[in-house]
Amino acid sequence: MSDDVRVLVTGGSGFVGTWALKELLERGATPVVLDNRPAPERWRRVLGDAAARVVVSPVSLLDRDALVQLLTTERITHIIHLAAWLTPECQSDPYRGCEINVLGSVAVFDAARLAGKVQSIVYASSYAIYGPEQPEIDSMTNKPPTFYGAFKQAFDGIADQYARHFAIRSIAIRPHVVYGPERDQGLTAGPSLACRAAARGEPYTIGYRGVVGYDYVEDVARAFVESTFYCPPGFAGFEMPSCSATTEQFVAALEEVEPSARGLIQVAGPTIPANIPPQPVAISKLFPDWRPTSLKDGIRRTIDFYRPHAP
Repeated sequence: MSDDVRVLVTGGSGFVGTWALKELLERGATPVVLDNRPAPERWRRVLGDAAARVVVSPVSLLDRDALVQLLTTERITHIIHLAAWLTPECQSDPYRGCEINVLGSVAVFDAARLAGKVQSIVYASSYAIYGPEQPEIDSMTNKPPTFYGAFKQAFDGIADQYARHFAIRSIAIRPHVVYGPERDQGLTAGPSLACRAAARGEPYTIGYRGVVGYDYVEDVARAFVESTFYCPPGFAGFEMPSCSATTEQFVAALEEVEPSARGLIQVAGPTIPANIPPQPVAISKLFPDWRPTSLKDGIRRTIDFYRPHAP
């Protein structure tokens, strides 16, 4: 890939963002990161010496004019937009959550419009835009149960408007529960932390029950990066082909991969709702040869990652 491919990654210090950087660097692209929460140790563990090739910007997500200047100065050709507040923060402060998740996303798209050189934007939507209930008879949509889901759903409509009126190409990627090395925040970080505990021979309790789809982080990072470079005209949203499992089934798979962890990993806590897409569109529609990592393989890779770092 040419050195002229320069990708702005908002939220590039986060869990998915860091793995997206790894994917970009391995493809020869130059990543430029915008993130107000630097994570140099995470970069060191995942990116190694390649972290030195990442350009870091202090620009605020909410400063549209500064974003325009950044896109121009850094000659940005593509954007991966991951920066967002998650469910707990949005529930506790909906005003600020809307400012970051909706207005901040609008700022990114509008900056791309004004800069005029960005070829595509791929951003993180979420299964949270879907409710746990089936849609009513007179509606093809169901209702998101959280502010976070409502904000993500609202922005999907805004992205579509930018495609219609300004020809801004964009794709919304909707993973379900993303797991893998370096996931350490949020309720659904439990399975990833359980893998880390298994690598270290430590006990751990996953704090929720229920059936969810599990997406291995390197698959998710690949989805963002490949979509960035093969983004068709218009706006489209795609669901990841999650491996569906109960929490107990995840633990059983972990114990098959790592027999020494038998009895160490427990499950407790509330049953979280399953988000149901009324009309799912799998990413295989964009990439027909897409093959997701199996649950056991994802667990194995996560445990193996943590072995060198275990005390």
